Amino acid sequence: MTSGAMPRDSGPHDTAPYDLVVVGGGPAGVAGALTAALAGLRVARVDSGPRLGGQYFRHPAVPGRAAGLDRFLRQARALGARADVLLRHQVWAASREPDGDLLVHCTTRNAAGTSREERAVVLRARRLLIATGAHDRPLPFPGWDLPGVLTAGGAQALLKGGGVVAGRRIVVSGTGPFLLPVASGLAGAGARVLGVYEANGGLGLARHPLLALGKAGEAAGYAAALARHRVPYRTRQAVVAAHGEHEVEAVTVARLDRDWNVTATHVVECDTLAVGYGFVPQIELGTQLGCQTRHDVDGSPVLTVDTTLRTTVPGVWAAGEPVGVGGWRLAELEGRLAGRAIIADARTSRTAGTSGIAGTFGIAGTASAPGTTGASSTAGTSGSTGALPTAGAQPSGAPAAGANANGAPATSPDVGDAPSTGADVGGARAARVDVGGGEAVAVVPPVFARRRERWRAFGEALQRAYPVKPGWQGWLRDDTLVCRCEEVPLARVREAQALGATDARSVKLLARPGMGWCQGRICGYAVSCLAGERPQPPRRPIAQPVTLGALASLAPDGALIPGSAPVPDSAPTSDSGPGSAPASGGAGGGAPDDHPAH
Repeated sequence: MTSGAMPRDSGPHDTAPYDLVVVGGGPAGVAGALTAALAGLRVARVDSGPRLGGQYFRHPAVPGRAAGLDRFLRQARALGARADVLLRHQVWAASREPDGDLLVHCTTRNAAGTSREERAVVLRARRLLIATGAHDRPLPFPGWDLPGVLTAGGAQALLKGGGVVAGRRIVVSGTGPFLLPVASGLAGAGARVLGVYEANGGLGLARHPLLALGKAGEAAGYAAALARHRVPYRTRQAVVAAHGEHEVEAVTVARLDRDWNVTATHVVECDTLAVGYGFVPQIELGTQLGCQTRHDVDGSPVLTVDTTLRTTVPGVWAAGEPVGVGGWRLAELEGRLAGRAIIADARTSRTAGTSGIAGTFGIAGTASAPGTTGASSTAGTSGSTGALPTAGAQPSGAPAAGANANGAPATSPDVGDAPSTGADVGGARAARVDVGGGEAVAVVPPVFARRRERWRAFGEALQRAYPVKPGWQGWLRDDTLVCRCEEVPLARVREAQALGATDARSVKLLARPGMGWCQGRICGYAVSCLAGERPQPPRRPIAQPVTLGALASLAPDGALIPGSAPVPDSAPTSDSGPGSAPASGGAGGGAPDDHPAH
């Protein structure tokens, strides 16, 4: 594999838990796993893809050129030499053992991916980092179930992962800056992109010039690419219907007012339509474990974390899109910060002689600091912001001179630019924080905290600049499918509401939207909007499809790979379909017609 991160699916029989299991192979997951591995922690990194990269750094076996890709590949090679990189492992659940350890439940095929028979793998870990990214958020419209209609992320994934151009005459529609790289990539690969139709206005970040300044060069590059290929970019317009007998043959493009109500229409002939209306963070593993959530700026539920990316559940961290969509640079930074926090937690645990699971389970040494939510390792911080105390002394357990803050030599691949713990950073020094009677290093230097706040503010500004307006509901007809899996039209949703359904859950119970293969991953946002409420956190025991054959392979008397755990005689199943349990998205893999997006 070009990245050098070779899968290691077998090894000596060993039931000792990993210090850390990371779910997700994008920038956040790789940065977090590498940071922890460089400090000597025993790490497993799990992803369903054939190679590391996530959506943003998705690449073929012989990668091309992309911003940041070379850096990412160096990190991936370094990680492959220091950790267990488990590719083609799809995570479908996470759970807590009575002793406090975490179990990560996966399915996989053989290393070459040729066998259709799945087998179960269960990893035991003391800590978990959720870096599962996000997936495209589509909106329903007449004809969106025709062959040739796909998400913008799906079109980009085909192009990046295998060099496959989705069609010959392509229309790109939706909202947000993600439409620009999709359109420019397709045009550069030889497709004729007939237009990019942005449902919102063209000056999305005009109210945030300082935040937009850092992205001006990137935006200019996309604009130049579209101009070079003569691709028109139209604002306050969107595709409101697709037409064709057996596949897409044309689309209706509408001019919209500020609330997305249709004011005029025209027809464009095409054979492919790529649509995208933002992203949905994949948080299923966090909600399975009981992590608290909050609603992001666009209403999407995300995991609540403190300044060290620790969730409200002991031993569980999250980074990247699961805590809020903000782009690959923010995801990588958050992965690194989470890795530093996990290192501090591990050092404190070893000093205290515990496994590192906090006092919720009656284990001394890593209980939550006073005034924190969950198991924060920084005193007096909660939520997504908070100031860290500072101290002038060198913290115990800090890296030796000549090592970087991850405990590795300063020459380690692309992680050596982190300020050393205890060194002067932005006029302050790293802090000591009392944690459950022990002492942990406060792992967020002010310069990193400021950088994260700036990039997080940029992500939130984008969500405010490119919202989904309610007028899209007027694009629908009574026979428009809202749920493609269960073929539920709008008329049935309205009938459920007439029978007394007042929220998305009661609509689901009466009309069955969200009860099919994707478990609401595709239609959940639309159903919530039609029901008049914000999307609620997923509450499902199964995060990805898992075959009954894989569940049958669970062996109660032995480990399957290093660090894996003995498993119980039974596992959660569903009656959603023959031979498999339903998906709810997230957890290191994509739904059948959608893809994770970093």
